[in-house]
Amino acid sequence: MSETRISLDNPKSLSQLSDNDFQTLLLEGVSRTFALTIPQLPKQLYSAVANAYLLCRIVDTIEDEVSLSAAQKKYFCSEFIDVVKTGVNAEPFAVELAPLLSEQTIPAEHTLIHVLPRVIQITHTLDDDQIEALACCVETMAEGMPIFQAQNLHDGLPLLADLDRYCYYVAGCVGEMLAKLFCHYSPEIAKDKEELLTLSVSFGQGLQMTNILKDIWDDAQRGVCWLPQDIFTETGFDLKNLSPETTNENFRVGLEHLISIAHGHLNNALLYTLKIPAHETGIRNFCLWALGMAVLTLKKIKQNLDFNHSDQVKITRKSVKATILTTKLMGRSNFLLTVLFNLTSRELKAIDWTYSISSSKANSDL
Repeated sequence: MSETRISLDNPKSLSQLSDNDFQTLLLEGVSRTFALTIPQLPKQLYSAVANAYLLCRIVDTIEDEVSLSAAQKKYFCSEFIDVVKTGVNAEPFAVELAPLLSEQTIPAEHTLIHVLPRVIQITHTLDDDQIEALACCVETMAEGMPIFQAQNLHDGLPLLADLDRYCYYVAGCVGEMLAKLFCHYSPEIAKDKEELLTLSVSFGQGLQMTNILKDIWDDAQRGVCWLPQDIFTETGFDLKNLSPETTNENFRVGLEHLISIAHGHLNNALLYTLKIPAHETGIRNFCLWALGMAVLTLKKIKQNLDFNHSDQVKITRKSVKATILTTKLMGRSNFLLTVLFNLTSRELKAIDWTYSISSSKANSDL
């Protein structure tokens, strides 16, 4: 009798896999990017970081599920926090949630919810400090994201500060968690823990802002806009008038300003990466690949401000391969990495413009 073919289409078949292979297959199904970057990490970090991403993806799945009401999302997020913290009731949680997922949720995420009990089981094989870092991140995400899901997001967010807060809930707290895991792994890295924790929030925001800018029109199709109105009030554009047919110069200027802000966060991402010891090539690659792909994506957006679909500003596989090769060649040199970043991203910074909190507040009060 032949063995059952192992596939994400058959959740029960995954029981044949080791914990690491199990998590690897799930990662490949739910995120090509992280399936590429997480294996670069040292073996001692792989299990914890892979598990962390899967936990965060479960929260994302709940938040993105169109069939769930705001009250249901809040309920499942609250319950999931307890499941992660305690390691108990994972089975009944999965059994309750799985049938509620619609066809708009990708098949790999359906599978992730079905095998959630084993994901939680792996969580609780980690060290206590690692579990605490993961649980803290999940709690922040699961409590913060429903705040925004309950809002009318059709016309954007009022202020850049609101976008900052949203980015913290979905990405900044993930950056903090990774910094904690890296410090737990290495006493040498832990010497810079406080600075790394601060920079990690900005790192996460830079990546999230890049995704938001890339996905403007995909989000708009769902009636959602994550752009901050105060940035566009300053340039004379109202986000209520936003549509894929928008060819307004004032809107393009606003986009340029947001690209410049994202560039500042990615510069902090570079500073974060340079704090990682040069001999920790796996962690550096993990950070640099994400940073490089974000910079290249922002460049495509800056060069195509009239784009109306994310595919038009998506970087090519050739660019991804070039990023990987370049960072492998230069990854140990802080000087070369700084020069490369400055050269590659120099066009992203808005000339003669800085964000003014006072003027944005004044505009929002009018």
